[in-house]
Amino acid sequence: MTAPVVIVGTGLAGYNLAREFRKLDGETPLLLITADDGRSYSKPMLSIGFGKKKDADGLGMAEPGVMADQLKAEIRTHTRISGIDPGHKRLWIGEEQVAYRDLILAWGAQTVQVPVEGDAEDSIFPINDLEDYARFRTAAQGKRRVLLLGAGLIGCEFANDLMLGGYEVELVAPCEQVMPTLLHPAAAAAVQAGLEGLGARFHLGPVLTRLQRSAEGLEAHLSDGTAIACDVVVSAIGLRPRVDLAAAAGLEVNRGVVVDRQLKTSHANIYALGDCAEVDGLNLLYVMPLMSCARALAQTLAGTPTQVKYGPMPITVKTPVCPLVVSPPPRGREGSWSVEGEGADIKVLCRDAEGSLLGYALTGAAVSEKLALNKQLPPLLA
Repeated sequence: MTAPVVIVGTGLAGYNLAREFRKLDGETPLLLITADDGRSYSKPMLSIGFGKKKDADGLGMAEPGVMADQLKAEIRTHTRISGIDPGHKRLWIGEEQVAYRDLILAWGAQTVQVPVEGDAEDSIFPINDLEDYARFRTAAQGKRRVLLLGAGLIGCEFANDLMLGGYEVELVAPCEQVMPTLLHPAAAAAVQAGLEGLGARFHLGPVLTRLQRSAEGLEAHLSDGTAIACDVVVSAIGLRPRVDLAAAAGLEVNRGVVVDRQLKTSHANIYALGDCAEVDGLNLLYVMPLMSCARALAQTLAGTPTQVKYGPMPITVKTPVCPLVVSPPPRGREGSWSVEGEGADIKVLCRDAEGSLLGYALTGAAVSEKLALNKQLPPLLA
């Protein structure tokens, strides 16, 4: 019997790879293994659910049984891999061994969590998948005040969404501006002002040190001495690619599972894509690179070895109170920044010494220029 192609993970990476592979190969046995319930959904939708008044079921697009039929695949849900044996092309689920023809790691990234003193740590909710979202919606039912840890892309998206859903939001983050690793300060100021106009309150600089229950709900204590009354806490302080099982199996890991341009790991017949993968030195936690990887890897698995290419990959941030599109310069390319506009409508451009466009950040009305600017951008991975 032919060993299956095994995909670990049923998020956007796993399911999109399976779809692309099935377009090219309808016969090879296909097995998907996931630690969650296997529902198909789009992870970027998690940060617009409150504004659209959608619960977890409303964001789900297909049950695992439907996906299994569509993909001519077996899908094993609520199942965790306990080990990988590259030498014998098998993986372990507890005492059970599963052989594979090719193994694809698409198990994503995990939320960064920081220990907090006090008796209410169980009131801190990371939101990294549909089941997390369901737990948080249940906890937030009937509540009003949300404390949001983190002011990066995800933190700002959740802040905007929660306020559209009727919540009061305060953000705490140990940085000087929102989205510090992604945005020029001028664009960051426009986004922060937009969120503040919607009612957000920012505490940039301190961190949460203690969370305790009080008669009125919760009391959060910050490192600068501030105390904030709240009802529930969302943690959006970052993601870390899952690499532990890969490292234990002897695969090369760095920030993510290290793969080449064909998405191959350091072991034959094992590949990785999505948030857990570091592709030719790049670990990009966004949808566009994931889709490019899914298409290229499907070709390779179907018998046509294909290198992935990344063209320009601008990031649309879901902060409708202040629309934002950003395209950071490619790694290793140095340039100078110029700022135009005022208020909510900011255009920040990065150009090299020859005047070629390397990257941009556009807010408000300036977002309308993105298509013209995209044509001038260099590829991220040619």
